Amino acid sequence: MRLLTFRADGRESFGVVRDDRVVDLGAGATPARSLLELLTLDGYQDAVLRAGQASPGIPLDAIEYLPPIPRPGKILCVGVNYAERHEEYGDASPPPAYPSIFMRTAGSFVGHQAPLIRPHESQQFDYEGEVALIIGRGGRRLTESQAAGAIAGITCANDGTLRDWVKHGKFNVTPGKNFEQSGSLGPWLCTLDEAGPLDQLTVTTTVNGERRQHDTTGHLIFTIPRLLAYISTFTALETGDVILTGTPPGAGARRTPPVFLQPGDLVDVTVSGVGMLSNTVANEAVP
Repeated sequence: MRLLTFRADGRESFGVVRDDRVVDLGAGATPARSLLELLTLDGYQDAVLRAGQASPGIPLDAIEYLPPIPRPGKILCVGVNYAERHEEYGDASPPPAYPSIFMRTAGSFVGHQAPLIRPHESQQFDYEGEVALIIGRGGRRLTESQAAGAIAGITCANDGTLRDWVKHGKFNVTPGKNFEQSGSLGPWLCTLDEAGPLDQLTVTTTVNGERRQHDTTGHLIFTIPRLLAYISTFTALETGDVILTGTPPGAGARRTPPVFLQPGDLVDVTVSGVGMLSNTVANEAVP
């Protein structure tokens, strides 16, 4: 099942994708008023299936895609979590014992087909394709065996990064990861029954059709169940929270010489069983 948040005819709504159309669940088809609220309902998948059979829906090419959860309570991101990514940093030491975690704001993300904005303060705009988790029923101090049950679904992510701003201070990840509209999420939330096993998801990033990143979650240093157990130790995971699980090797900053995104570039992030997140790059408008 693929669920998404969208805008059509000037109205924000949410729905279920059926073939090349979206059934508008915000038009009274369910008791919920948003996808976030829908995920809190018992038996929501049955309600969605019944609603999806009752309406012809809106063509996908007639909607504006928004991030699946436009205003999540928390967006947590994991750094350097693929084995070859660790090696890419030239670090010969063993992998770390614990994951590196940072946070992003909702305003730093756009949806599928929206432009990624390169700010005029930097010329080092980079891509990072990732598998992202959307929490359904979370909690505190989850065990690894409880992890799959906490996930509502999977989406694609581009953890867009301003590389020079990441390095402004000694530990300065936050500014470089949070410029407005510098990352993207989407095009939809795909439930686990369609996405496939958590340790067999493949993520691929292309820029203008050239493959730059490709790896599988089987190569994560910290598995998805381990990440959820670790993160939920210090913060309660809540419905709609988003977790980016790390990017494979091949980001532009690690190429020789480095290659950063330019206006007009097309960045596609594909997660197996989920779909493709596609965004062009645009310069920020001069104020």
